[in-house]
Amino acid sequence: VQIVESGGGLVQPGGSLRLSCVVSGITFSLYNMNWYRQAPGNQRELVAGISSSGGTTTYTDSVKGRFTTSRDNAKNTVYLQMNSLKPEDTAVYYCRANLRGDSRINYWGQGTQVTVSS
Repeated sequence: VQIVESGGGLVQPGGSLRLSCVVSGITFSLYNMNWYRQAPGNQRELVAGISSSGGTTTYTDSVKGRFTTSRDNAKNTVYLQMNSLKPEDTAVYYCRANLRGDSRINYWGQGTQVTVSS
């Protein structure tokens, strides 16, 4: 199983980034997908999630209205569109695949760094 995040970088406050997460080695359409982030000295936190079909999305309160997650099951890819970025969004962002109906089966990517700074 390979999970590869991309799209991170340095952006000014108020700017936007789109993260991508490409998954291989599993039947992507059977997996719920989640985005997590971890800032230095902090615990990893769940940022957003999308169901296996893409019909349901969830967000942590601090990103609601600013971040949007979506997926393309034909491309085995999940996205995180991040708008109105704030310095406190600075973190390493990780993608996690969780088998629908069995929380014990999950896979993580290596992460991509997002830095919001002027």
